[in-house]
Formats: sequence, structure tokens, C-alpha cells
Amino acid sequence: MLRHLVFDVNETLLDVAALDPLFERLFGDANSRVEWFLTLQEGWMTATIIGRFQPFADLAQAALVMVGRRHGVEVSEAHCQGLVEGIKRLPAHPDVCPALVQLRDAGFHLTALSNGSLQALRQQLASAGLGKSFDAVLSVEETQRYKPAAEPYRMTAERHGIALGDMMMVAAHAWDITGAAAAGCRTAFIARPGKVLNPAGSPPDLIGDDLQNFAAQLLATRQA
Repeated sequence: MLRHLVFDVNETLLDVAALDPLFERLFGDANSRVEWFLTLQEGWMTATIIGRFQPFADLAQAALVMVGRRHGVEVSEAHCQGLVEGIKRLPAHPDVCPALVQLRDAGFHLTALSNGSLQALRQQLASAGLGKSFDAVLSVEETQRYKPAAEPYRMTAERHGIALGDMMMVAAHAWDITGAAAAGCRTAFIARPGKVLNPAGSPPDLIGDDLQNFAAQLLATRQA
């Protein structure tokens, strides 16, 4: 019986849209936040492919500078620091806390697994009121490989002493779903605004409109 649930953090649990005012001030367009996040993804995937791990915060700041150069905007050190501090203070989506409580009460073992550093991740969860919501808090920095590489998923399973097929990766990113499935995990996609599945990727076992909808579906399959 499935007991271990592993949650991606940024966008899946925490609302990255809270950074929009920073991007509005810097670029005059809050939508540039989406461009920044895609550029950041390009950065960590490149680092993983070439085998040259770089800290998440460094990649996040580099992505901001790259967006600035595309738009002819000078990005200062103060802007970069403001971004890093903002990431640490992201709020949780409103459905997250009640869903996690419901899942823990139902006996699930909950793990947070992030591409961010462990120190920043702990700060994020504490700031969002989720500091005591998880049985384990893990970062890919332990493997020096970013998701969707297989190593972070394998590390998580090894840490819990379980097979990859005995845990479910819960994420709002198609690349995370595909990576986890390729490693051998069960998967659940959370359809946050603007997030869609890749039709050429791996189909998830469950699709939730939000975390509460996911929890309801998962608990229903237990009772079936």
C-alpha cells in the first residue's frame, strides 16, 4: 500500500506569484516572472546535463540577470538579493496546509524534496507555516544533481528504505513528473494555474486541480 508521498516545493506548495511585484518594479511586467523561472529551469538542467552543479541561489540570480539583458534592464546585486530573500518568504497556496494535515492524519509519510538548498528550503517551509508539516525535508544538493535527474528520487527512496515504486512524487511540473516516472516512482500532477502536462511525457497516476483535490482522490482510492 502506498504510504510515502514526496512533494516538490516551489510552485507546487509555495506560490511563486508572490514575486510578481518585484518583477513589476524591475521590468514593468509581472509576467516576466514566468520568463525568469523558465530561464532558471534551463540553468539547472544545463548544470545537471554537463555535470557541473551550481547552487540554486546562484542560478536564480544568473537567470534574473539574463532576463534583464534580454529586456535591456540593468539588474543590480540588490535586485538579485531581493529575489533570493523573496524566494525564502513565499507563501503557501491556500489549499496546501489543510491537505497536508488531512494526508498526515490518514497515515501518509510526507517528504518535501526541492531543487533549492536545504537551508533555504527549511527557511521557506518555516516562513510559509509548513515547518512541522513534513516527516522529512530533503534537497537535491545532497546528490549534486537537480531534478528531473534520477539521483534525487533515488536518494529519497534510499533515505526511507523503500523501493522507488513505493513512493509518489507530487508536483506541478511536467518535467518533474516525467523524471520521477522514469526513475520508477508513482506520480501525481497538481494543475496549478499555467501548468500543463507534456503530451510527449509520462502520464501521471493522478491529476489534481489543487492539493486538496489530489488528497481527496488519493484517499478515495484507499477506500475503494
